[in-house]
Amino acid sequence: MTVTATRSLRWPALRLWVATAARLGLAAVWLIAGGAKVGDLAASGRAVNAYQVMPYDLATAIGAALPFVELALGVLLLLGLATRLAAGVSAALLVVFVAGIASAWARGLAIDCGCFGSGGQLAAGRSPSYLPEILRDLGFLALAGILLAWPRTPVSVDGFIAGEPPTEDEDE
Repeated sequence: MTVTATRSLRWPALRLWVATAARLGLAAVWLIAGGAKVGDLAASGRAVNAYQVMPYDLATAIGAALPFVELALGVLLLLGLATRLAAGVSAALLVVFVAGIASAWARGLAIDCGCFGSGGQLAAGRSPSYLPEILRDLGFLALAGILLAWPRTPVSVDGFIAGEPPTEDEDE
């Protein structure tokens, strides 16, 4: 057997575990982010308002709802239920987050993104860390992309509902 043939036989099995790691990693991100904000919805609303892209009332409403959306995505991904849908919503949110952070950076705002807890205006003398935040969110977006391509993973409700776990040669 050639090296190429051996590698091509290993990729389907490896792909399943890469997708599983992506699913569990993205689930952890959403559960941590939502969990950090759910205890102080007013602070979450202020963090969204700090981006100055929508009226205050709309920003606070979105900020109050966002932790629950993040927690729901985290639970769905943790269980492996509606994985492709959860990955799609995750990707859309992450694109909005990256655009919001880039917009704040471009407009010279000095804010904390509020991604993993209360955000908002930074205290005088503190510098924003926009580039690391954007790169981090792009990494999370890559995890969502993996799940959009390969949503069925071992140890998932999606696999159980389908009646069988994904096979190594299955190509979705």
